[in-house]
Amino acid sequence: MSNCAIVGINWGDEGKGRMVDLFTESYDVVVRYQGGGNAGHTVINDKGKFALHLLPSGIFRDGVVNILGNGVALDLESLWKEIEDITGKGVSITSDNLKISDRASLLFPWHKDLDELEELRLKDKKYGSTKQGIAPFYSDKYQKKTILAGELFYPEALKEHLKDITEWKNLTLTKVYGAKPYTEKDIYDWLETYAEKIKPFICDTGEFLKAASASGKKILFEAQLGSLRDLDYGIHPYTTSSNTTAAYAPIGSGFPGAKIDNVVGVVKAYSTCVGEGPFVSEMFGDEADKLREAGLEYGAKTGRPRRVGAMDIVATSYGIEVQAATEIALTKLDVLSYMKKIPVCTSYIVGEKEVTRFPFPALLNKAKPVIKYLDGWECDITGVRKWEDLPKAARDYVLFLEDSLSCKIKYISVGPERESIIVK
Repeated sequence: MSNCAIVGINWGDEGKGRMVDLFTESYDVVVRYQGGGNAGHTVINDKGKFALHLLPSGIFRDGVVNILGNGVALDLESLWKEIEDITGKGVSITSDNLKISDRASLLFPWHKDLDELEELRLKDKKYGSTKQGIAPFYSDKYQKKTILAGELFYPEALKEHLKDITEWKNLTLTKVYGAKPYTEKDIYDWLETYAEKIKPFICDTGEFLKAASASGKKILFEAQLGSLRDLDYGIHPYTTSSNTTAAYAPIGSGFPGAKIDNVVGVVKAYSTCVGEGPFVSEMFGDEADKLREAGLEYGAKTGRPRRVGAMDIVATSYGIEVQAATEIALTKLDVLSYMKKIPVCTSYIVGEKEVTRFPFPALLNKAKPVIKYLDGWECDITGVRKWEDLPKAARDYVLFLEDSLSCKIKYISVGPERESIIVK
Protein backbone atom coordinates (compact mmCIF):
# COMPACT_ATOMS: atom_id res chain seq x y z
CA MET A 1 0.00 0.00 0.00
CA SER A 2 1.25 3.53 -0.79
CA ASN A 3 -0.61 6.51 0.64
CA CYS A 4 0.25 9.98 -0.62
CA ALA A 5 -0.34 13.59 0.40
CA ILE A 6 -0.45 16.37 -2.17
CA VAL A 7 0.37 19.66 -0.50
CA GLY A 8 1.18 23.27 -1.33
CA ILE A 9 4.74 24.44 -0.78
CA ASN A 10 4.28 28.20 -0.94
CA TRP A 11 1.34 30.59 -0.43
CA GLY A 12 -1.28 28.33 -1.98
CA ASP A 13 -2.65 28.47 -5.54
CA GLU A 14 0.19 26.23 -6.73
CA GLY A 15 -2.01 23.90 -8.79
CA LYS A 16 -2.77 21.14 -6.28
CA GLY A 17 -6.20 20.45 -7.76
CA ARG A 18 -4.83 19.61 -11.20
CA MET A 19 -2.28 17.26 -9.60
CA VAL A 20 -4.89 15.51 -7.44
CA ASP A 21 -7.11 15.10 -10.51
CA LEU A 22 -4.15 13.53 -12.32
CA PHE A 23 -3.05 11.29 -9.45
CA THR A 24 -6.50 9.88 -8.73
CA GLU A 25 -6.10 7.52 -11.65
CA SER A 26 -3.93 5.47 -9.26
CA TYR A 27 -5.85 5.98 -6.00
CA ASP A 28 -9.05 4.67 -4.48
CA VAL A 29 -9.86 7.39 -1.94
CA VAL A 30 -9.25 11.16 -1.85
CA VAL A 31 -9.54 13.04 1.45
CA ARG A 32 -9.70 16.79 2.10
CA TYR A 33 -8.43 17.12 5.64
CA GLN A 34 -8.39 20.86 6.50
CA GLY A 35 -9.61 24.27 5.42
CA GLY A 36 -12.96 25.27 4.02
CA GLY A 37 -14.45 27.10 1.07
CA ASN A 38 -11.91 29.94 1.25
CA ALA A 39 -9.76 28.79 -1.67
CA GLY A 40 -10.25 27.16 -5.03
CA HIS A 41 -8.71 24.18 -6.78
CA THR A 42 -9.01 24.61 -10.53
CA VAL A 43 -9.35 21.39 -12.50
CA ILE A 44 -9.54 20.98 -16.29
CA ASN A 45 -10.31 17.53 -17.64
CA ASP A 46 -12.49 15.73 -20.17
CA LYS A 47 -15.60 16.84 -18.22
CA GLY A 48 -14.79 20.55 -18.47
CA LYS A 49 -13.25 23.31 -16.35
CA PHE A 50 -14.12 23.45 -12.66
CA ALA A 51 -13.22 25.56 -9.62
CA LEU A 52 -13.64 23.39 -6.53
CA HIS A 53 -13.80 24.98 -3.09
CA LEU A 54 -14.89 22.20 -0.73
CA LEU A 55 -15.29 19.09 -2.85
CA PRO A 56 -12.16 16.93 -3.11
CA SER A 57 -10.53 17.03 -6.54
CA GLY A 58 -11.02 13.29 -7.02
CA ILE A 59 -14.76 13.81 -7.56
CA PHE A 60 -14.36 13.52 -11.35
CA ARG A 61 -12.89 9.99 -11.34
CA ASP A 62 -15.31 7.08 -11.55
CA GLY A 63 -14.86 4.62 -8.71
CA VAL A 64 -12.96 7.04 -6.45
CA VAL A 65 -14.45 7.76 -3.01
CA ASN A 66 -14.09 11.38 -1.89
CA ILE A 67 -14.09 12.34 1.78
CA LEU A 68 -14.41 15.60 3.70
CA GLY A 69 -12.64 14.87 6.97
CA ASN A 70 -13.24 16.14 10.49
CA GLY A 71 -10.60 18.85 10.03
CA VAL A 72 -12.64 20.63 7.35
CA ALA A 73 -14.75 23.75 7.96
CA LEU A 74 -18.06 22.37 6.73
CA ASP A 75 -20.15 25.13 5.14
CA LEU A 76 -23.40 23.33 4.25
CA GLU A 77 -24.68 26.16 2.07
CA SER A 78 -21.51 26.53 -0.01
CA LEU A 79 -21.09 22.78 -0.31
CA TRP A 80 -24.64 22.23 -1.55
CA LYS A 81 -24.32 25.00 -4.13
CA GLU A 82 -21.06 23.46 -5.31
CA ILE A 83 -22.68 20.02 -5.57
CA GLU A 84 -25.52 21.52 -7.61
CA ASP A 85 -23.07 23.26 -9.92
CA ILE A 86 -20.92 20.17 -10.49
CA THR A 87 -23.82 17.75 -10.96
CA GLY A 88 -25.42 20.25 -13.34
CA LYS A 89 -22.39 19.75 -15.56
CA GLY A 90 -22.87 15.99 -15.73
CA VAL A 91 -20.70 14.82 -12.81
CA SER A 92 -22.34 12.19 -10.60
CA ILE A 93 -22.20 12.89 -6.85
CA THR A 94 -23.85 10.37 -4.55
CA SER A 95 -23.32 8.97 -1.08
CA ASP A 96 -21.18 6.30 -2.73
CA ASN A 97 -18.53 8.70 -4.01
CA LEU A 98 -18.84 11.53 -1.46
CA LYS A 99 -18.71 10.99 2.29
CA ILE A 100 -18.59 13.63 5.02
CA SER A 101 -17.23 13.02 8.50
CA ASP A 102 -19.84 13.07 11.25
CA ARG A 103 -17.16 14.76 13.35
CA ALA A 104 -16.72 17.71 10.98
CA SER A 105 -17.91 20.98 12.55
CA LEU A 106 -20.46 23.20 10.83
CA LEU A 107 -19.59 26.68 9.60
CA PHE A 108 -22.60 28.94 10.17
CA PRO A 109 -23.65 32.23 8.49
CA TRP A 110 -22.50 34.17 11.55
CA HIS A 111 -18.92 33.03 10.93
CA LYS A 112 -18.91 34.87 7.60
CA ASP A 113 -20.46 37.94 9.23
CA LEU A 114 -17.78 38.01 11.90
CA ASP A 115 -15.03 37.53 9.33
CA GLU A 116 -16.17 40.59 7.40
CA LEU A 117 -16.82 42.67 10.52
CA GLU A 118 -13.30 42.02 11.81
CA GLU A 119 -11.69 42.92 8.47
CA LEU A 120 -13.67 46.18 8.52
CA ARG A 121 -12.51 46.88 12.06
CA LEU A 122 -8.86 46.24 11.11
CA LYS A 123 -9.10 48.60 8.10
CA ASP A 124 -5.59 49.06 6.65
CA LYS A 125 -4.21 46.37 8.99
CA LYS A 126 -6.53 43.67 7.63
CA TYR A 127 -5.25 40.14 7.02
CA GLY A 128 -6.70 39.86 3.52
CA SER A 129 -9.39 37.34 4.45
CA THR A 130 -11.61 35.85 1.76
CA LYS A 131 -14.48 36.51 4.21
CA GLN A 132 -15.63 32.89 4.12
CA GLY A 133 -15.74 32.67 7.92
CA ILE A 134 -12.65 30.49 8.33
CA ALA A 135 -10.90 32.27 11.22
CA PRO A 136 -14.08 32.73 13.32
CA PHE A 137 -14.99 29.09 12.61
CA TYR A 138 -11.69 27.63 13.79
CA SER A 139 -11.67 29.97 16.78
CA ASP A 140 -15.06 28.57 17.77
CA LYS A 141 -13.92 25.02 17.14
CA TYR A 142 -11.02 25.37 19.54
CA GLN A 143 -13.35 26.94 22.08
CA LYS A 144 -15.61 23.90 21.67
CA LYS A 145 -18.45 26.13 20.48
CA THR A 146 -19.41 24.35 17.27
CA ILE A 147 -22.01 21.85 16.09
CA LEU A 148 -20.76 18.52 14.73
CA ALA A 149 -22.28 17.26 11.48
CA GLY A 150 -23.36 14.08 13.25
CA GLU A 151 -25.56 16.10 15.62
CA LEU A 152 -27.96 16.70 12.72
CA PHE A 153 -29.22 13.16 13.34
CA TYR A 154 -30.16 13.92 16.97
CA PRO A 155 -32.68 16.81 16.74
CA GLU A 156 -33.51 17.14 20.44
CA ALA A 157 -29.87 17.35 21.53
CA LEU A 158 -29.13 19.61 18.55
CA LYS A 159 -31.89 22.04 19.52
CA GLU A 160 -30.54 22.50 23.03
CA HIS A 161 -26.93 22.76 21.88
CA LEU A 162 -27.78 25.27 19.15
CA LYS A 163 -29.76 27.42 21.58
CA ASP A 164 -26.71 27.75 23.85
CA ILE A 165 -24.32 28.54 21.00
CA THR A 166 -26.65 31.10 19.42
CA GLU A 167 -26.98 32.92 22.74
CA TRP A 168 -23.20 32.93 23.14
CA LYS A 169 -22.47 34.00 19.58
CA ASN A 170 -24.93 36.90 19.75
CA LEU A 171 -22.90 38.38 22.61
CA THR A 172 -19.96 38.85 20.23
CA LEU A 173 -22.08 40.08 17.35
CA THR A 174 -23.96 42.69 19.37
CA LYS A 175 -21.58 43.71 22.17
CA VAL A 176 -18.29 43.73 20.24
CA TYR A 177 -19.37 44.72 16.73
CA GLY A 178 -22.81 46.28 17.25
CA ALA A 179 -24.22 43.90 14.62
CA LYS A 180 -27.66 42.35 14.33
CA PRO A 181 -28.15 39.16 16.39
CA TYR A 182 -29.41 35.85 15.05
CA THR A 183 -32.60 34.26 16.31
CA GLU A 184 -32.94 30.54 16.79
CA LYS A 185 -35.44 30.59 13.93
CA ASP A 186 -32.85 32.19 11.62
CA ILE A 187 -30.50 29.30 12.21
CA TYR A 188 -33.15 26.60 12.07
CA ASP A 189 -34.44 27.97 8.76
CA TRP A 190 -30.88 27.88 7.41
CA LEU A 191 -30.38 24.33 8.63
CA GLU A 192 -33.74 23.25 7.24
CA THR A 193 -32.74 24.56 3.82
CA TYR A 194 -29.34 22.87 3.63
CA ALA A 195 -28.88 20.20 6.32
CA GLU A 196 -31.43 17.75 4.94
CA LYS A 197 -29.71 17.91 1.56
CA ILE A 198 -26.29 17.13 3.03
CA LYS A 199 -27.28 14.53 5.65
CA PRO A 200 -27.22 11.56 3.21
CA PHE A 201 -23.47 12.09 2.79
CA ILE A 202 -22.64 12.19 6.51
CA CYS A 203 -21.23 9.04 8.11
CA ASP A 204 -18.40 7.65 10.23
CA THR A 205 -15.61 8.30 7.73
CA GLY A 206 -12.98 7.16 10.21
CA GLU A 207 -14.46 3.67 10.14
CA PHE A 208 -14.59 3.79 6.34
CA LEU A 209 -10.94 4.88 6.00
CA LYS A 210 -9.72 2.28 8.47
CA ALA A 211 -11.55 -0.48 6.59
CA ALA A 212 -10.34 0.83 3.22
CA SER A 213 -6.74 0.82 4.43
CA ALA A 214 -7.08 -2.68 5.88
CA SER A 215 -8.32 -3.95 2.52
CA GLY A 216 -5.33 -2.46 0.68
CA LYS A 217 -6.99 0.63 -0.76
CA LYS A 218 -4.69 3.55 -1.63
CA ILE A 219 -5.51 6.90 -0.03
CA LEU A 220 -4.64 10.34 -1.40
CA PHE A 221 -4.71 13.24 1.06
CA GLU A 222 -5.50 16.63 -0.48
CA ALA A 223 -4.36 19.83 1.26
CA GLN A 224 -5.69 23.36 0.85
CA LEU A 225 -3.41 26.42 0.63
CA GLY A 226 0.34 26.03 1.29
CA SER A 227 3.17 25.89 3.81
CA LEU A 228 3.46 29.66 4.20
CA ARG A 229 -0.22 29.87 5.16
CA ASP A 230 0.02 27.17 7.84
CA LEU A 231 -1.30 28.33 11.20
CA ASP A 232 1.85 27.25 13.10
CA TYR A 233 4.59 27.42 10.47
CA GLY A 234 3.37 30.12 8.08
CA ILE A 235 3.92 33.88 7.92
CA HIS A 236 2.12 34.78 11.15
CA PRO A 237 -0.38 36.45 11.35
CA TYR A 238 -1.01 36.32 7.57
CA THR A 239 -1.93 32.65 7.63
CA THR A 240 -5.05 30.59 7.36
CA SER A 241 -6.52 29.20 10.59
CA SER A 242 -5.79 25.51 10.02
CA ASN A 243 -2.74 23.33 9.52
CA THR A 244 -1.90 22.95 5.84
CA THR A 245 0.90 20.45 6.40
CA ALA A 246 1.03 16.80 5.39
CA ALA A 247 1.71 15.91 9.02
CA TYR A 248 -1.84 17.01 9.91
CA ALA A 249 -3.45 14.82 7.23
CA PRO A 250 -4.02 11.72 9.40
CA ILE A 251 -5.63 13.82 12.16
CA GLY A 252 -7.81 15.98 9.94
CA SER A 253 -8.85 13.08 7.73
CA GLY A 254 -10.41 11.09 10.55
CA PHE A 255 -7.82 8.32 10.28
CA PRO A 256 -5.08 9.26 12.80
CA GLY A 257 -3.36 5.91 12.30
CA ALA A 258 -2.75 6.56 8.59
CA LYS A 259 0.79 6.18 7.30
CA ILE A 260 1.83 8.56 4.53
CA ASP A 261 4.46 7.07 2.27
CA ASN A 262 4.93 9.91 -0.19
CA VAL A 263 4.49 13.70 0.02
CA VAL A 264 4.23 15.50 -3.32
CA GLY A 265 4.88 19.19 -2.86
CA VAL A 266 3.32 21.35 -5.55
CA VAL A 267 5.37 24.38 -6.58
CA LYS A 268 4.56 26.96 -9.23
CA ALA A 269 7.40 27.81 -11.65
CA TYR A 270 7.17 31.38 -10.34
CA SER A 271 5.65 32.82 -7.16
CA THR A 272 2.09 34.01 -6.52
CA CYS A 273 0.30 35.24 -3.44
CA VAL A 274 -3.32 36.13 -2.67
CA GLY A 275 -3.93 38.35 0.33
CA GLU A 276 -1.83 40.52 2.58
CA GLY A 277 1.55 40.06 4.22
CA PRO A 278 5.24 39.98 3.26
CA PHE A 279 6.10 38.69 -0.23
CA VAL A 280 9.83 39.18 -0.68
CA SER A 281 10.21 38.26 -4.36
CA GLU A 282 7.18 40.31 -5.48
CA MET A 283 7.21 42.01 -8.89
CA PHE A 284 5.56 45.34 -9.62
CA GLY A 285 4.48 47.44 -12.57
CA ASP A 286 4.62 46.23 -16.18
CA GLU A 287 6.78 43.24 -15.26
CA ALA A 288 4.13 42.02 -12.81
CA ASP A 289 1.25 42.78 -15.17
CA LYS A 290 2.80 40.69 -17.96
CA LEU A 291 3.35 37.69 -15.70
CA ARG A 292 -0.12 37.98 -14.14
CA GLU A 293 -1.78 38.02 -17.55
CA ALA A 294 0.39 35.22 -18.94
CA GLY A 295 -0.53 33.00 -15.99
CA LEU A 296 -4.14 34.21 -15.63
CA GLU A 297 -3.38 34.84 -11.99
CA TYR A 298 -6.71 35.64 -10.43
CA GLY A 299 -8.13 33.94 -7.32
CA ALA A 300 -10.43 30.98 -8.07
CA LYS A 301 -12.64 31.89 -5.11
CA THR A 302 -12.50 35.69 -5.06
CA GLY A 303 -11.39 36.69 -8.55
CA ARG A 304 -8.81 38.96 -6.89
CA PRO A 305 -5.64 39.63 -8.91
CA ARG A 306 -2.85 37.57 -7.39
CA ARG A 307 0.40 39.21 -6.44
CA VAL A 308 3.19 37.70 -8.55
CA GLY A 309 6.94 37.37 -8.23
CA ALA A 310 10.07 35.45 -9.07
CA MET A 311 10.49 31.84 -7.99
CA ASP A 312 11.63 32.14 -4.37
CA ILE A 313 14.22 29.53 -3.43
CA VAL A 314 14.35 30.67 0.22
CA ALA A 315 10.59 30.42 0.81
CA THR A 316 10.25 27.26 -1.27
CA SER A 317 13.07 25.44 0.53
CA TYR A 318 11.39 26.25 3.82
CA GLY A 319 8.03 25.06 2.48
CA ILE A 320 9.58 21.76 1.39
CA GLU A 321 11.08 21.32 4.86
CA VAL A 322 7.77 22.08 6.61
CA GLN A 323 5.92 19.57 4.43
CA ALA A 324 8.69 16.95 4.50
CA ALA A 325 8.14 16.71 0.73
CA THR A 326 9.65 13.67 -0.94
CA GLU A 327 9.26 15.02 -4.48
CA ILE A 328 8.02 18.09 -6.32
CA ALA A 329 5.41 18.73 -8.96
CA LEU A 330 6.37 21.93 -10.81
CA THR A 331 3.36 23.65 -12.38
CA LYS A 332 2.88 26.38 -15.00
CA LEU A 333 6.34 26.10 -16.52
CA ASP A 334 4.75 27.05 -19.85
CA VAL A 335 3.75 30.47 -18.51
CA LEU A 336 7.41 31.57 -18.45
CA SER A 337 7.84 30.90 -22.17
CA TYR A 338 7.53 34.59 -23.07
CA MET A 339 10.53 35.65 -20.95
CA LYS A 340 13.97 36.27 -22.39
CA LYS A 341 15.52 36.21 -18.92
CA ILE A 342 13.83 34.47 -15.99
CA PRO A 343 14.33 35.87 -12.47
CA VAL A 344 14.93 33.57 -9.49
CA CYS A 345 15.22 34.79 -5.90
CA THR A 346 18.19 32.81 -4.51
CA SER A 347 18.63 34.49 -1.11
CA TYR A 348 17.49 37.44 1.03
CA ILE A 349 19.30 40.43 2.44
CA VAL A 350 18.13 40.96 6.03
CA GLY A 351 19.87 43.88 7.67
CA GLU A 352 23.55 43.48 6.86
CA LYS A 353 23.34 39.73 6.22
CA GLU A 354 22.61 37.60 3.17
CA VAL A 355 20.55 34.61 4.28
CA THR A 356 19.25 31.46 2.62
CA ARG A 357 17.26 30.31 5.68
CA PHE A 358 13.67 31.59 5.72
CA PRO A 359 13.55 34.34 8.39
CA PHE A 360 11.27 34.66 11.39
CA PRO A 361 8.02 36.39 10.29
CA ALA A 362 8.83 39.68 12.08
CA LEU A 363 11.92 40.10 9.88
CA LEU A 364 10.27 39.49 6.52
CA ASN A 365 9.08 43.04 5.91
CA LYS A 366 12.70 44.19 5.93
CA ALA A 367 14.01 41.37 3.72
CA LYS A 368 15.21 42.21 0.20
CA PRO A 369 15.49 39.64 -2.61
CA VAL A 370 18.75 38.64 -4.27
CA ILE A 371 17.85 37.90 -7.89
CA LYS A 372 19.67 35.65 -10.35
CA TYR A 373 18.60 35.59 -14.01
CA LEU A 374 18.49 32.42 -16.11
CA ASP A 375 18.09 32.20 -19.87
CA GLY A 376 14.54 31.79 -21.15
CA TRP A 377 13.49 29.52 -24.01
CA GLU A 378 11.05 31.85 -25.77
CA CYS A 379 8.99 29.17 -27.50
CA ASP A 380 5.74 27.29 -26.92
CA ILE A 381 6.21 24.15 -24.78
CA THR A 382 2.55 23.30 -24.13
CA GLY A 383 2.68 20.33 -26.52
CA VAL A 384 5.78 18.74 -24.97
CA ARG A 385 5.22 15.44 -23.11
CA LYS A 386 8.78 14.12 -22.70
CA TRP A 387 11.59 15.60 -20.62
CA GLU A 388 14.13 15.29 -23.40
CA ASP A 389 11.88 17.21 -25.78
CA LEU A 390 11.90 20.36 -23.65
CA PRO A 391 14.21 23.14 -24.91
CA LYS A 392 17.62 23.05 -23.23
CA ALA A 393 17.00 26.36 -21.47
CA ALA A 394 13.78 24.97 -19.96
CA ARG A 395 15.59 21.83 -18.77
CA ASP A 396 18.37 23.98 -17.34
CA TYR A 397 15.82 26.07 -15.43
CA VAL A 398 14.19 22.97 -13.91
CA LEU A 399 17.56 21.43 -13.03
CA PHE A 400 18.70 24.69 -11.41
CA LEU A 401 15.58 24.70 -9.24
CA GLU A 402 15.98 21.01 -8.40
CA ASP A 403 19.60 21.51 -7.34
CA SER A 404 18.82 24.68 -5.35
CA LEU A 405 15.88 23.06 -3.55
CA SER A 406 17.58 19.70 -2.90
CA CYS A 407 14.38 17.87 -3.78
CA LYS A 408 13.60 15.87 -6.90
CA ILE A 409 11.29 17.54 -9.41
CA LYS A 410 9.41 14.58 -10.85
CA TYR A 411 6.33 16.14 -12.45
CA ILE A 412 6.34 19.17 -14.74
CA SER A 413 3.09 20.78 -15.81
CA VAL A 414 3.10 22.58 -19.18
CA GLY A 415 -0.61 23.39 -19.31
CA PRO A 416 -3.75 23.24 -17.17
CA GLU A 417 -5.24 20.18 -18.86
CA ARG A 418 -4.97 16.76 -17.21
CA GLU A 419 -2.69 15.37 -19.93
CA SER A 420 -0.36 18.42 -20.09
CA ILE A 421 2.25 16.80 -17.88
CA ILE A 422 5.84 15.59 -18.15
CA VAL A 423 7.11 12.88 -15.81
CA LYS A 424 10.87 13.30 -15.37
